[in-house]
Amino acid sequence: MKTIQIDGALSLAERDVPLPEPTEGEVRVRVEWVGICGSDLHYYFEGANGAFVVEEPLTPGHELSGRVDLDPSGRLAPGTPVTVHPARRGTPSPGVEDAPHLWPGGSYLGSASTRPHTQGALSEHLVVDAAMVRVLPEGLPLDRAALAEPLAVALHGVGRAGDVTGARVLVSGAGPIGLLAAAAARARGAAHVTVVDLLPEPLARATAVGADVVLRLGVDEVPAEAFDVVLECSGASPAISAAFVAARRRGVVAQIGMVPDQPRPVNLAPAISKELTVVGVFRFDDEIDEAVRLLTDDPSLEAVVTHRLPAAEAVRAFEVAKDSSASGKVLVSAWHG
Repeated sequence: MKTIQIDGALSLAERDVPLPEPTEGEVRVRVEWVGICGSDLHYYFEGANGAFVVEEPLTPGHELSGRVDLDPSGRLAPGTPVTVHPARRGTPSPGVEDAPHLWPGGSYLGSASTRPHTQGALSEHLVVDAAMVRVLPEGLPLDRAALAEPLAVALHGVGRAGDVTGARVLVSGAGPIGLLAAAAARARGAAHVTVVDLLPEPLARATAVGADVVLRLGVDEVPAEAFDVVLECSGASPAISAAFVAARRRGVVAQIGMVPDQPRPVNLAPAISKELTVVGVFRFDDEIDEAVRLLTDDPSLEAVVTHRLPAAEAVRAFEVAKDSSASGKVLVSAWHG
């Protein structure tokens, strides 16, 4: 079968590898669509995602949809439309018994965090544990279904912020996760959602997914102490500092955007003086099931997808995905799509 592999920074190739055979408790999926995530971009352009360095050929991709190709148990018929929860759980650990996504020793599709690396979805076929498979409802297009994983991340971020019913929410950063965070906040009952970004093009997409107000940084003023909840999705140090200013006293800031694993300057004074609650957000638990329901019920979320490119143009797909002015979510058709 064909697969895309990253060998290091700016080194990517299409290769033929053996077709994987599922064993008991596994399912083989015929992959149709794969979304390019920020971690995938880091692996391709830098050869590493934070501390996780590409040390062997790595197939990227953890946002996917497809159809069942082979289920040895016979439970799922060939052709059944599915998405996949990309995590294998680790070992329960004290203090996080109710948070399996934080258990040590787990793995994630398309990640160099393990040795050997955990291969991802940008292949013709993918074998996963049966428990990772989520059957899709009728009427949900497979390209839209590929948004289930990033929408689950956004929903987890909103959940970490607490009950947002009736809340005034600010989303910092209008990349794909920011757009989905805005939609997630609205779905969870937020009364008003404002989205801020440096660029006009992502803000136009934010309007399409239901933002009440969009503000362009450097042009529009972001009001101070005006928001109950801030969902920080950019990971940029100035944006984190600005989030502390925008939150009301005893408000909540949820840090959804990933940041480099190195010291960066952030102004904590507003967080201290206003007694803010600041929470980290890492991947998600089981919110992918809620994400599938939202994607089925709300076709407007498809506005997050701006490009659909064939696997033969994988390098171009990565280049387009890096340009946030030109793209939202970029999907790659994995030979079958």
